Amino acid sequence: MMMNTLKVVLLTSMLPFAASAAEELTPWYVGGGVGVNNYEPSCDLKTMKTCGKDDPYAWDVFGGYMFNEYFGLELGYRDLGRAEWTDYSNKSHDVGARGASLGLVALIPLANNWSITAEAGAFNYLLSNKKQTSTEYYSDSGVAPYIGAGIGYNFTENLMLQAKYRRYETLNEKQWDTLSMESNYWGLALSYRFGTAAKPVAAKPAPVAPMAPAVPGDADKDGVNDNIDKCPDTPMTHKVDATGCSVYEFVTKMYDLGKVLFDNDSAVIKPGYYADMEILGDHLVKYPAHTVIIEGHASNVGKPDYNMSLSERRAQAVATALMTKYGISASRIKSVGYGVTKPKMAGNTAEAHRVNRRIEAIVTGTEKRVVLR
Repeated sequence: MMMNTLKVVLLTSMLPFAASAAEELTPWYVGGGVGVNNYEPSCDLKTMKTCGKDDPYAWDVFGGYMFNEYFGLELGYRDLGRAEWTDYSNKSHDVGARGASLGLVALIPLANNWSITAEAGAFNYLLSNKKQTSTEYYSDSGVAPYIGAGIGYNFTENLMLQAKYRRYETLNEKQWDTLSMESNYWGLALSYRFGTAAKPVAAKPAPVAPMAPAVPGDADKDGVNDNIDKCPDTPMTHKVDATGCSVYEFVTKMYDLGKVLFDNDSAVIKPGYYADMEILGDHLVKYPAHTVIIEGHASNVGKPDYNMSLSERRAQAVATALMTKYGISASRIKSVGYGVTKPKMAGNTAEAHRVNRRIEAIVTGTEKRVVLR
């Protein structure tokens, strides 16, 4: 009863997507499969007298979501069938593995509607027996990894048939330590992807009426018909506007474009830092929308008021150089002095004084970036 309820829940949970998928092919799909399964080995001959035959019949139901044309995530419920054995007390035992699965799927399209598939994930299994006459009831659960591969054929854009192979590892019964199994599954799976892609539809032949106009297609599958799509080659990962062109957003970022050190009690830029000034100036010329804050600092030697004024003169010296040498507008440059309030290195050493006599250039820019689906 519980197993039938889970199948109904998994299938009915996808019905809202079917209702909303009338306009275009969606990322959602559902399906089911049947096949044969072989446990290897189905019992441990150290504790079991004889191993019976596996019940080869297995089935599964599943639903998934495709992130793009090639990769997706799949949730399912699987029953791998049963195996039988007899212990040294001549008691008959059986076991079956079933449970939920979650894994990644990959699909590589080939020519003429064929495709290659691969999958890998985890199987949250439950082992249990039917408790036949004179047997002990037991059950155990665990998580087993699995991998798989297959080949598929699309009858339509929605309907695909796949031949599949899966390998399950470590399907172990740990309570009595009697089972240590792997499993090989071969089967067929039929899946349905919700939605429909627009295609030209021809009218039925008539003796006098002309053919009905074709419905515009959507070659780049961005949801905008080709007849109004102004950007027909938009990547599938891009969000698009009503005309089929990529949507962009503007992101503000901050860059630290280096520093300039000064001599003691000096606001003169030393020749050794012209290269740093070149990097800063070239950046502002290349990106005319970017602005810069020149932060001036001083070492903790002398009076705080004098150091505050000195840090302001250092910041202004760099700002003036940007305006005179590189033609940067004053409206894009702000200079501010912090005196000794933001030291780069604490302490009263010669090295601390050297690195604290500096300016720092903080550039703020707004960049154009494509919005992804």
